[in-house]
Amino acid sequence: MLLASAMFAVMGTFVKLAGEHGASLPQVVLFRGLPSVFLLLAWARWAGHPILPKQWRPHLWRNLAGVSSMWLGFIAISSLPLSTATSLNYTAPLFIAGWMLGWGGTGRDGWRIAAVIIGFLGVLTVLRPSVTGDQWLPALLGLCAGALSAVAMMQIRELGRLGEAEWRTVLFFSVAVCLSSAVGVALVGWGNPDTLGIVSLVGVGLSGMVGQLAMTRAFGLGSALLTAALQYTTIIFAALMGAWVWHDMPDMLAWIGMLCIIAAGLLSIWRTMRETREAVRRAARQATSAAKP
Repeated sequence: MLLASAMFAVMGTFVKLAGEHGASLPQVVLFRGLPSVFLLLAWARWAGHPILPKQWRPHLWRNLAGVSSMWLGFIAISSLPLSTATSLNYTAPLFIAGWMLGWGGTGRDGWRIAAVIIGFLGVLTVLRPSVTGDQWLPALLGLCAGALSAVAMMQIRELGRLGEAEWRTVLFFSVAVCLSSAVGVALVGWGNPDTLGIVSLVGVGLSGMVGQLAMTRAFGLGSALLTAALQYTTIIFAALMGAWVWHDMPDMLAWIGMLCIIAAGLLSIWRTMRETREAVRRAARQATSAAKP
């Protein structure tokens, strides 16, 4: 998972560099999705796996939320310090906790209330020293990216519950990303990147693909809680990359805000996983009781 986190931070760096060196946002989005499409299609054909999913509707909602989140997140990365934009993009567990508090029924508890409060304070702390007057719109778009990412995460869980293969979920997401980039090119045109811009576009595709594959493998083989915790190191890696490339070193207040967002996300993830384990234990006890004569 540390490899995935580092790759996603590198991808954010290339996204920002590509925009600074003449690439249009639709180009960046296209290069993010294209390598995964080619790789996964080739692997599926080689392995003999069926490509078409059994149910389209969950994929539709997952891709609608996920692609929208990617576009908004890339806009935020292009306009804000890398560490600030990355922190806002990783607020998805905070929005999930907020949804559970409002409409989750039994999900309303003190742990989630604490997560929402800590996360909200963290967002305010990150924004106050890091965002200038003309950056508030990208900052709000970054928060919207986090909210839509939460919707996408819940749809991914639904696809997993339905037995959909992870590689097929990633494949159709990547196809949707490429299709959305075609629409973007038709609306804003094709950019004219210089040499560094072209290198950055290739870097977006390669680092995003490696990060996606590493993250999928980490969640498939490792401890779910530890993996979810380690993904927040992306914020740390992004802060270091921003300081190295653009000399955007966050001040102490911004670091405190990032740590609050990380703490809120981990608290929300821990609570959700604990509830899942408790539900499994209850179901096992009920099944054992029903089986007794």
